This record gives sequence, C-alpha cells and structure tokens, in this order.
Amino acid sequence: MPVVNELIKKETDGSLSFGNYELSVKSKVVDFEYEGDLYKVKTYKDITKLERNGVFVYESVPGTAVNRFSFTEKGVQFVVEGTENPQITVGLEADAEYKVLIDGVVVGMIQTNLGGKLVFSTEIGESKAASVEIVRVE
Repeated sequence: MPVVNELIKKETDGSLSFGNYELSVKSKVVDFEYEGDLYKVKTYKDITKLERNGVFVYESVPGTAVNRFSFTEKGVQFVVEGTENPQITVGLEADAEYKVLIDGVVVGMIQTNLGGKLVFSTEIGESKAASVEIVRVE
C-alpha cells in the first residue's frame, strides 16, 4: 500500500486514506470535506493525526499511512502501514469495550477511557501493512 501523497483523500469505495510517514517535515491539510464533515490531517515521519470537526479521531506514533479508513455501526476498520511498529490511538465511544482484531486475529478486548480513546500497538515492519478492525462489544 502506498503512502498518501495528497495527505488525505476519498477512495472510490467511500473510505478515507490519509498520512505519509515518508515526510521529514510536518505537513497538514485543513478543512477536507468528507460526508458533510471537515477533516484535518497532520502527518510526517514522527506522527500522523486525524481530526473530524475539531474532535480527535486517530493518532499514530511514529507516523503511518492509513488506507481504507471507514466507520462502521460498531467501530472502525482500516489498513495501517509504516516503517516501525506504531502505537495507535483511536477516538471512539467513551467508557465502552471494544474487540481489536489485527489481520483477522483477536489481539484483545480494550476498554476506552472517559475521553473515548482506545490505545494499542501493532507490529508492522518495513513497508508491511496490517489490517485493523475495532468492534464494539455489546
């Protein structure tokens, strides 16, 4: 999967792709319109961050490229790529439990904090991508 040279774009399947971990200088796009919301992305080799209408959505340290990011009724799914193993934080519903799957394997049940942030790490190597699915547990 390639980095997102435009920094953020809408894919033909309706999902979002964003981030470029190859940049050595911080770059951003503000007010990218997608499905009636305004998105802001900041990205470079050390961090990638996405906000929707000024509210936190995604962050990775170090920076990543995120492809096919989409919201589902119960969570989010995306493919993440980078050169190092990132710590990823996703903004979801506060004080809820989520099942995290990486490449189809359940890696844990994680409770979000009062701010709705869910934090996990994944192993991705040089130019390797990982498929992530986060599903709310009822």
